[in-house]
Amino acid sequence: MGKARRTTHRSTAGKKLYAVRDARGRFKDIQTYERAHRADLAKTSKAEIAERRKRAARKKSAKKR
Repeated sequence: MGKARRTTHRSTAGKKLYAVRDARGRFKDIQTYERAHRADLAKTSKAEIAERRKRAARKKSAKKR
């Protein structure tokens, strides 16, 4: 399963909104841009986690030598 595709909308107050749709095209989730963006920044990607593990393994093997 890939990432959720978001479409942008504007609320009546003028705030930017992200809308996520389900497979049938109905709205599954609507969030403000602020909340969604903050959550995206806080979440660590799988690639970042793998890179950290790789670095830690290299550091550990360097200490053994």
